[in-house]
Parts: sequence; C-alpha cells; structure tokens
Amino acid sequence: MPNKGFTLIEILIVIGIMAILATAIILAINPPRQFAQARNTQRWSNVNNILDAIYQNAIENRGIFTCVAGTLPSSATPMKVGVGGYDICACLVPTFLGSMPFDPSASGAAYTDCNTYDTGYTVMQNATSSRVTIAAPTAEIGAVISVTR
Repeated sequence: MPNKGFTLIEILIVIGIMAILATAIILAINPPRQFAQARNTQRWSNVNNILDAIYQNAIENRGIFTCVAGTLPSSATPMKVGVGGYDICACLVPTFLGSMPFDPSASGAAYTDCNTYDTGYTVMQNATSSRVTIAAPTAEIGAVISVTR
C-alpha cells in the first residue's frame, strides 16, 4: 500500500514559501508608517478641536478671545503650563473642550488637569490679520500639520 502523506522536505518548502509571503506582506504594509499616519490623523483632529474651541470662546465674547492668560501670542508659543508657554487650558476646559487634547507622541505632552498639562501644540495669532494658527511641530513622516482661521 503506497504512503499517502507529505514528506518532511515538502512541508519545509511550504513553510518557507509561507514565511517569504508573510515577510513580503508585512514589508508592504509598513506598520511603523501606518502608526505614524494614525498619530498624524490624531494631531489633525486635535488642532482642529482646539481651534474650534478658541473660536467658540470668541463667539461667546463678542468676537474677542477672552482668557486669563491674556491675548493670544503673536508668535508660535507652546500651549502648556509654565515658563515659555501660553496657559490656555482654563479658557477652554470644560466649557468648550471636555479635556485638553495633546500630541500622541511628543516628549512631555500630557493632560492631567489645567494645572498640569503640555499639549505639544503651538498657538499664535497674526497681529495684522487676527487669524489664529494652531500647529503640531512634532508631526511625523514629513507632514506639516497646521490649521489657520
């Protein structure tokens, strides 16, 4: 009676082919790039949410953004608590935002409450046109993430 089955060599060849195909698929998908694109998508969402909240604040205050931190800076300034930052949190949270959005991978970016936060994003208002810009300076894969209104 003849043997019906696969030889060890046949099984090893099939496993080798499957490994080559799996490697090719993983390289084609490029997981690090996919994760970077996902983080950039989160950044786009965050900067738009912050800018929307700033404009909602201005609408409720007769077209003028009102904040205990003073007027919006005229040069790109980090939105964070502490030296060198523009403390915008109390002006937006909880009235216009549930919590302060922060960059998904910027070093030190986090939000606990309005006393302890660093968004990882910058804010500025053009002195001439009064247009407000929110930017994500740590955008990945060469993306420029900046929203101006």
